[in-house]
Amino acid sequence: MSVESVFPQLEALLPHVQKPIQYVGGELNSTVKPWDECDVRWALMYPDAYEVGLPNQGVMILYEVLNEREGVLAERTYSVWPDLEELMREHQVPQFTVDSHRPVKAFDVFGLSFSTELGYTNMLTALDLAGIPLESKDRGLDDPIVLAGGHAAFNPEPIADFIDAAVIGDGEQAVLDMTEIIRQWKAEGRPGGREEVLFRLAKTGSVYIPGFYDVEYLPDGRIARVVPNKSGVPWRVSKHTVMDLDEWPYPKQPLVPLAETVHERMSVEIFRGCTRGCRFCQAGMITRPVRERSITGIGEMVDRGLKATGFEEVGLLSLSSADHTEIGDVAKGLADRYEEDKIGLSLPSTRVDAFNIDLANELTRNGRRSGLTFAPEGGSERMRKVINKMVSEEDLIRTVATAYGNGWRQVKLYFMLGLPTETDEDVLQIADMAANVIAKGREVAGNDIRCTVSIGGFVPKPHTPFQWAPQLSAAETDARLGKLRDKIRGDKKYGRSIGFRYHDGKPGIVEGLLSRGDRRIGAVIRAVYEDGGRFDGWREHFSYDRWMACADKALPQFGVDVDWYTTRERTYEEVLPWDHLDSGLDKDWLWEDWQDALDETEVDDCRWTPCFDCGVCPAMQTEIQVGPTGKKLLPLSVVNK
Repeated sequence: MSVESVFPQLEALLPHVQKPIQYVGGELNSTVKPWDECDVRWALMYPDAYEVGLPNQGVMILYEVLNEREGVLAERTYSVWPDLEELMREHQVPQFTVDSHRPVKAFDVFGLSFSTELGYTNMLTALDLAGIPLESKDRGLDDPIVLAGGHAAFNPEPIADFIDAAVIGDGEQAVLDMTEIIRQWKAEGRPGGREEVLFRLAKTGSVYIPGFYDVEYLPDGRIARVVPNKSGVPWRVSKHTVMDLDEWPYPKQPLVPLAETVHERMSVEIFRGCTRGCRFCQAGMITRPVRERSITGIGEMVDRGLKATGFEEVGLLSLSSADHTEIGDVAKGLADRYEEDKIGLSLPSTRVDAFNIDLANELTRNGRRSGLTFAPEGGSERMRKVINKMVSEEDLIRTVATAYGNGWRQVKLYFMLGLPTETDEDVLQIADMAANVIAKGREVAGNDIRCTVSIGGFVPKPHTPFQWAPQLSAAETDARLGKLRDKIRGDKKYGRSIGFRYHDGKPGIVEGLLSRGDRRIGAVIRAVYEDGGRFDGWREHFSYDRWMACADKALPQFGVDVDWYTTRERTYEEVLPWDHLDSGLDKDWLWEDWQDALDETEVDDCRWTPCFDCGVCPAMQTEIQVGPTGKKLLPLSVVNK
């Protein structure tokens, strides 16, 4: 039975909202498949505005992977701005997909990709607008399966009440496996109802169904254990890992947005995983092992993607792109190939110890020479040992001097504030480092240079060595920021050449509450949503006071508070809310690395040194993949007009 488009009702509302084009659909390379010819239908959401959600690689890849499969369709939906939300409620227009404007409620699966926990209230908005009950226990046979994925899904417990399922790890094969289970269940006439299809998913051992697990608590508020409440459900759920990226060359036809977005470029993921071992970095830990895309695979993806989109810039994406074993050949090969077309290349940020001027020149040969971004993360040598960011100040100064001496005028340095064991003195050394950068830059390149110091608050994340660490309070964070700001601005010699950007401590406390929370936090999320909380990742919409007021109302019944989740240090014996979700990392290894952090002991990158037994390779039945392939970028000839 076909499902009608809601566009006729929506179209009448669009003249009354800002940026109506983001709701229209029809982007270059978008896909609309006949509803009646498909038996499994996915609605995919990045729970943020179109301008942030459309360039998201995860959603774009799954959109293509699913639509390539016969009998399967996938469409996209994004968060609507409050102006349209109000009109949709008034005129009873449901949450819709942008591809064919079908109601989200009509799909079999509603899959949400969370790269940050601050999108949780947007999920509740979308569920409510779609007419899907907010809590999984209230959903019926015809409601979609609400599925969470993305990095935040490695601890889905705060949203356990609202989702039916979660997938941790890589999504490409996972969504196809889920599709076949749902297709079979539907072909059999949906026997056993909603519970049966969820049980079939759970039995695979790699789809987490929160409703099939009970959480028991100790009198002091800690978790006693998480235990399956249904026979046949695994005690631990494992992550998905795609081992050969060349087998998944997606997106093949990247979407070209209709409205301005945060990234106006075509992106290629050149490798997954990272073994640098930065102790604060959840992405580096949960995406192990390292898997490189071959140089020829990268070349083919760039060639196909540029032809399909017309973009003039290619982003070479990964957690540490300059660590690709053939990055020099990749950059030179692409710069040679697209020299006449003036196609620019970019890396998201560059590690100080992976930067070299030849690479930088290749990246900027055909594009504009904008600023360079480096991330020392810690202001003092001591802090960099704590976080295992093995970069000396001498290395940084030498690298930046090379950049300034070769024509760059703007360098951005990114640091974290509130790291474990940090003192005021560690933070104030950030100002000293910036001053030293400017001093050296003026020495080699004159006075026309800038250095911007950008500060982010540290939030402890699950599946990292810092998952046990106390978080710095908002007040202490703001006090340290104030001291650092005063020192930079008070520097009469160099201060005018140093920019200072920072976020205050309040959003970090909310992110910390959500990132290490358990199921009891669901009551806070719902209360914030019902009080009008939307777009919490946007400074102009975020309300710290709202979050704290809702937490103060919801948490006392459980005998815990915000500080219990954020500024409290955990012990080795404590059962963490995500312990039953297996990222491949050995918990004892993470604890040992936490002790190494406290001892200021550095650990080498295990790509080039003996194994440290983090547990991932045996769990994945693999070995870390290390190049080089010895091949050159194909085709070798310059593209002719």
